[in-house]
Amino acid sequence: MTIRVLLADDQTLIRRGFRVLVDSAPDLEVVGEAANGHEAVELARTERVDVVLMDIRMPGLDGLAATRQIAADESLAGVRVLILTTFEIDEYVFQALRAGASGFLGKSVEPAELIDAIRIVARGDALLSPKAVRGLIDRFLAQPELDQAAAPAELAVLTEREREVLGLVATGLSNDEIAERLVVSPMTAKTHVNRAMVKLGARDRAQLVVIAYQSGLVRPGSR
Repeated sequence: MTIRVLLADDQTLIRRGFRVLVDSAPDLEVVGEAANGHEAVELARTERVDVVLMDIRMPGLDGLAATRQIAADESLAGVRVLILTTFEIDEYVFQALRAGASGFLGKSVEPAELIDAIRIVARGDALLSPKAVRGLIDRFLAQPELDQAAAPAELAVLTEREREVLGLVATGLSNDEIAERLVVSPMTAKTHVNRAMVKLGARDRAQLVVIAYQSGLVRPGSR
């Protein structure tokens, strides 16, 4: 199955460079290029896109706003957004995840990492390195305006095991690592993760991370 990719960046040279890299992979295909957020949203709708490589800083509608529109559109439920940033950690990253992005990459990413990243988010996983997770926690997730009192009501739909799995997802563990920690099979771990996503209305693992910290289930510094 070919993964259909949209490039959204206002710099033509960067788009061309990424296009060459993406099209070099046998299972990836660039199906469109957008120079602003409005074009990105429209092309996501018309080109049956699987993954959008989205720059944050674009004229008109920026990448954050475009990501919110894509995430809010039920007809685009299967579209994953991979944010492109100048730095791995910056003030926009947590906003991007809250907006519905599945992860983020630095624009100086190595070719092999870019290809792997697209495949990772296309299958519904979060692209969050341990360094990135630590940065998000330290800089954004401990903000006092987060309504941790809402945790019991929001997470009441989960079983005890699903809540436990959610906490492990939020620390950056993969399904295999969760399975090892809980002494269950990887398929069982995956099932618990998928059920938590469905019950909480999360698009992917990145959204589970946000929910876990926003609700107060996991707190900064937790391991």
